[in-house]
Amino acid sequence: MFSPDLPLWLAFLVTGGAMTVMVIIRYFASSGLFAWMTQRLRPGLYAGQGKQIREEIRWSLIAAIFYGAPTGLIFWGWRHHGWTQMYIDAAEWPLWYIPVSIFVYLFAQDSWFYWTHRAMHWPRLFRIAHAVHHHSKPPTAWTAMSFHPVESLIGAIVIPVMVFVVPIHIGALGVVLAIATVMGVTNHMGWEIFPRRFVHSALGHWVITASHHERHHEEYRCNFGLYFRFWDHLCGTDRGFSRRFEKAGASA
Repeated sequence: MFSPDLPLWLAFLVTGGAMTVMVIIRYFASSGLFAWMTQRLRPGLYAGQGKQIREEIRWSLIAAIFYGAPTGLIFWGWRHHGWTQMYIDAAEWPLWYIPVSIFVYLFAQDSWFYWTHRAMHWPRLFRIAHAVHHHSKPPTAWTAMSFHPVESLIGAIVIPVMVFVVPIHIGALGVVLAIATVMGVTNHMGWEIFPRRFVHSALGHWVITASHHERHHEEYRCNFGLYFRFWDHLCGTDRGFSRRFEKAGASA
């Protein structure tokens, strides 16, 4: 993938540009799929939100640069110069390490997100950056990457830093990115895709779905996690599920 002899600045432009395009394609594929599902299963849910959705897409295209550009350069450096702790040969580490590494990455990303997300709700930071994400009222399947550049930069650095520190198989990293993509979209799509028996189960007590994250968009000062409810439980910021979702479930 591209010449190893490229100057660093040119490698950044070329590989970063290519990866940005891939992030954009991923965004339209994932958000588009779940928006289509919403139209089929919850017709009219996004009625009157056309202007909001166009803004979400615009901010998401800008965010794609911050997620794609450094990732492209890192992959180029890994392939040609041995940067990072990523590996291809599954035998390089014990097989049990693969699921462990996936969890480590998810938990680290979740922890970084929780604390930076709480910080983003400080009034000054909220006005500067995070307000963009909360302009989505209510959020839609297109909201997942709708961030101000400041927030995009903060959110995008976690995995690029981790691949230099924590070994991970390239396939396992793909799983992490897939989970990030799917949960990012489904947690914002405006309805609960998972059955109530899972959401209200013992496992659901620790895993974030749309029912939990929607409450954050309703009240702002609670439910700050990304994948897990661990930090919300530990820090007393867990307020349970969206009242709107609970009413809809009760009337269903």
